[in-house]
Amino acid sequence: MKGPDVVVVGGGVIGTAVTYYLAKQGADVLLLERAELGGETSSACDGFVILQSKSPGVHLALALASAELYRGLADELDWDIEYRNCGGLIVIEREEELPAMRTFMAKQQAIGLDVRLLLGDEVRRLEPALAPHIVGATYSPQDSQVNPLQVVLGFAQAARRLGARVRQGVPLQTLRRAGARVSAVVAGGEEIPAGAVVLCTGVFTPELLTPLGVELPLRPRRGQLVVTEPAPPLVHHIFLCARYIAAKYHPELLAAAEDEALRLGVGLALEQTGSGGFLIGSTREFVGWDKRTTPLGIREIVRHATRILPALAQLNAIRTFAGLRPYTPDGLPFLGPVPGWENLYIAAGHEGDGIALAPITGRLMAELILTGRTSFPLTDFAVDRFARGKDQGGQLKVTP
Repeated sequence: MKGPDVVVVGGGVIGTAVTYYLAKQGADVLLLERAELGGETSSACDGFVILQSKSPGVHLALALASAELYRGLADELDWDIEYRNCGGLIVIEREEELPAMRTFMAKQQAIGLDVRLLLGDEVRRLEPALAPHIVGATYSPQDSQVNPLQVVLGFAQAARRLGARVRQGVPLQTLRRAGARVSAVVAGGEEIPAGAVVLCTGVFTPELLTPLGVELPLRPRRGQLVVTEPAPPLVHHIFLCARYIAAKYHPELLAAAEDEALRLGVGLALEQTGSGGFLIGSTREFVGWDKRTTPLGIREIVRHATRILPALAQLNAIRTFAGLRPYTPDGLPFLGPVPGWENLYIAAGHEGDGIALAPITGRLMAELILTGRTSFPLTDFAVDRFARGKDQGGQLKVTP
């Protein structure tokens, strides 16, 4: 029995993006999701398409290409993903943070990001609700926001329209092997032949690979968030803070910190949604598979956010939740073939960048699976890069 050309496992934002771009290229695609589309990390995150948080180099280059795809994505999918090119700020609270942010910004500018430094009252003229002690912020008009779940649903419905099959409530049980190939997937008690398989399974990817003898350095990293009641427009941009950047790229500095908020990796990530409510985060914690929120974590998030935007203290919190981000040691996702296998691929490990990088991830993975080539070499994202040492990749160039 002939199966689909490609079986995509995982129905979050990455899996639905990969499915859509494969179907767009004419492939016969089956997407398998163990529960509901977007039910894990993709529905427990902010909607940032933020470029300023990306490390200068291939990470930022990838994000720039993805942001360009986002500009026309709602029309392409014929779905309202609530895209808004609002611009973003990385808030700086202390004078001693300025030199590091200037250096970070200069490297980003060299790659092509439109970003500049605003100091003191200059940034408060842009966002009057900022506290008086804020010394400045980096600002990029290229930063945007979307509704994460609508992005997932938009990719899924567009893929279906192109002939892809999407099955929910079908957990992957095992992969059948024939030599160096996956011959079939066993999911929901059914054996499904597959021409190729791509795992877009986020934090769950290592447990699927371990039985195959493949060890992947990917760990769940908890992020706690707070949602407030709706309010009149208070801010006009999406927000991160300089401490968020430190928590993201230097987790080794957090464990020994004396400050509780630093130990929890608390850094401001804030957006006011279309309904008027605020989504405020977040922690960055290695706590295994624990998705519970904690009084300490929520308290420190609120304390940090209200110090930066004091008017938030007048709002009621209506909900708290947490999600698990797929962390990798260098902050880059795994994109590419699994060594030793001819038809098994991975697109996972985006941590907090899954929403921002979903379109370009889907497009590049479709290119790789269907043609064996990509419009940008994926060396820096290779699945086995930690085993063999990372090579230097080139600059990202994606043609329309």
